Amino acid sequence: MPRWLPLLLGFLTAVGPLSTDMYLPAFPAIRAELGSAWGGVEATLSAWFLGLAVGQLVQGTLADRLGRRRPLIIGTAIYTVASIGCALASDIAMLSAWRCVAAFGGAASAVIPRAMVRDLATGLDAARLMSRLMLVMGAAPILAPTIGGLLLEAAGWRVIFWVSAGYGLVSCLLAGFLLPETLPPERRQRRSAMTVLGDFGRIGVERGFITHAVMGGAAMFMVFAFIGGAPEVYIAQYGIAPSEFGLLFAVSAIGFIGLTQLNPWLLGRFGGLVPRVALYVALLAVLLMTLSASTGWGGFLGLYLPACVALACTGLVLPNAAVGALARHGTRAGSASALLGMMQFGLAALGAGLVGVLTGTDAVPMALLMLAGVGTALLADLMRTRR
Repeated sequence: MPRWLPLLLGFLTAVGPLSTDMYLPAFPAIRAELGSAWGGVEATLSAWFLGLAVGQLVQGTLADRLGRRRPLIIGTAIYTVASIGCALASDIAMLSAWRCVAAFGGAASAVIPRAMVRDLATGLDAARLMSRLMLVMGAAPILAPTIGGLLLEAAGWRVIFWVSAGYGLVSCLLAGFLLPETLPPERRQRRSAMTVLGDFGRIGVERGFITHAVMGGAAMFMVFAFIGGAPEVYIAQYGIAPSEFGLLFAVSAIGFIGLTQLNPWLLGRFGGLVPRVALYVALLAVLLMTLSASTGWGGFLGLYLPACVALACTGLVLPNAAVGALARHGTRAGSASALLGMMQFGLAALGAGLVGVLTGTDAVPMALLMLAGVGTALLADLMRTRR
């Protein structure tokens, strides 16, 4: 395997977090220009995740049937065109629709690199490769809100989507010219639609898959309840400037990246206890965050610091959840990765949608939704099989 391949896979996978995070500081500005009611801008985030959830089922199936490269190239091309549509949107409904289309295409960059990791490695080697991939894609949530805040102040919110379109075009070209095919023709699955649905059914009832998928999906619910609520809470309630919001968000992401890189070493020493301990720490952090949001104790730092800890802990949950879910499905890695992504991003859409409806500028509903997510993830971890 070329040494640069994890860098390329990480760059491609970063399409998702880049599209999610770069426009977060622009929520109030989009609301002001397009005149949406409370929850309207957050609906564009839910539309993005719904598109990812559905798109991954389609893209994963195509990746098992056609190989990895072609669906990835076509998907990034769709994402590029739809991002241009977002930049030209005249109302929230149009913006939400284009976001959904962009997510459907961008889903290829979410599901296919995970399947390629499974093509290339298993066990601890897969966890190590997945962690290296997340190191690269982790630069997106660090840089994206900061870049988005600077672009917003310099040129307005629409330019954020023009930049997204440019990133999609570069991704499409890189996939077309550099990405190797990791699924040879003899391993491709040429099955009928009913057989594919049967595969989804068999994968979805396997205990190892479902417990790991719910663990990762509930962790995603927690993360995106925070991502959906934080712009309004930070900017409207605490008066944080959009550019400062980007910097604060970047600090939150640093812990996630650091722990993903410690993950292989910790797994080698402590095995399956790693995600469980991380979830207990995240639970304690979110409880402190909920207390701060309810009482005002600690002010902004009383809310912000526990959130940083909880988000960092997901760096020890998400890679292990993905590897565990795919471990027994090597011949159906694309379908299993698609079903995993559908569940995770479906729960992410639910988290972002609920926080948009319930939160406004109040941090309490956001904290309670995060508490529900981490609690569910911990229950799933307690039920998962050990390898």
